[in-house]
Amino acid sequence: MSLPTASLPRRLLDNAPLVVFFLLLFDSFHLVFARLLAPLLPPLVASFYVMAVATVQLAVGMAWLGQLRWSVLWEHFWFFAAVGGLVGGAMVFSYTSMTYIDPGTGSLLARASTIFSIGFGLVWLRERLNALGWVGTAVALVGVVIISFQPGDFWQLGALFVLGSSFMYALHAAVVKRYGGEIDFANFFFFRVLGTSVILLAAVLGSGSWEWPNTAAWLILLITATVDVVLSRVLYYLVLRRIEMSFHAIILTLSPAITIFWSWLFFNQWPTWQGMGGGLLTIAGVALVTRSRQARKDRV
Repeated sequence: MSLPTASLPRRLLDNAPLVVFFLLLFDSFHLVFARLLAPLLPPLVASFYVMAVATVQLAVGMAWLGQLRWSVLWEHFWFFAAVGGLVGGAMVFSYTSMTYIDPGTGSLLARASTIFSIGFGLVWLRERLNALGWVGTAVALVGVVIISFQPGDFWQLGALFVLGSSFMYALHAAVVKRYGGEIDFANFFFFRVLGTSVILLAAVLGSGSWEWPNTAAWLILLITATVDVVLSRVLYYLVLRRIEMSFHAIILTLSPAITIFWSWLFFNQWPTWQGMGGGLLTIAGVALVTRSRQARKDRV
């Protein structure tokens, strides 16, 4: 995939530490925004509006740059339908989880997406895992179990929503890796967001849950779409292009630490000691898995 780097300030893009810093900062806000929207809109409705606003922002930018090609959508229609459905489902699940658990705990548990990605790589893409990778997977899974099975049905239900979201997002990444590599980045990203918006709109209309946001909700929706969809995902692919994939995964394990801080600052919520311990095990397991993949690559 090619990135639209020409339209961005060259000095910023050449400053790798600064780019990584903003990637972590923007990524850490995902569940925080979901928690802010929880009392204002139902999760499905909030997810739709966020993606719809992001679609409008991207459409304006694409039209201004003259890069929009509708032929890409028709040539890869089922690809964008599948990706849009998976991203939309993942978003609704993660937004729903904030009804039950705090953003810090949810962010720790969401690191399980890397383990799901490894699983798809093993089963679908025929990748292999060495002994260190299997150990890391086991450690991460123990951490997931520790976080998930805390006292109270709300904790368990919230954990299931986060794990469901992580599973769908990892599956979306596997589909993109296998079938989306030849699509130029600008059109891939726009039609991915557009496809997600259309599918979420159909779900909203089909469920009869349409609701018009108030002024406060519109402000949060605008900020969320800009930061959590447009800026965050562009930087995600930019950093992925410039550094090793294993290092990219390890970097993102730092995101929950920032999310925990935002959760305390905005909502005065902290993960429980059990949740924190399970989260550290999950992050450690992810680090071991990604390190094992890098070690295997170095030997090839």
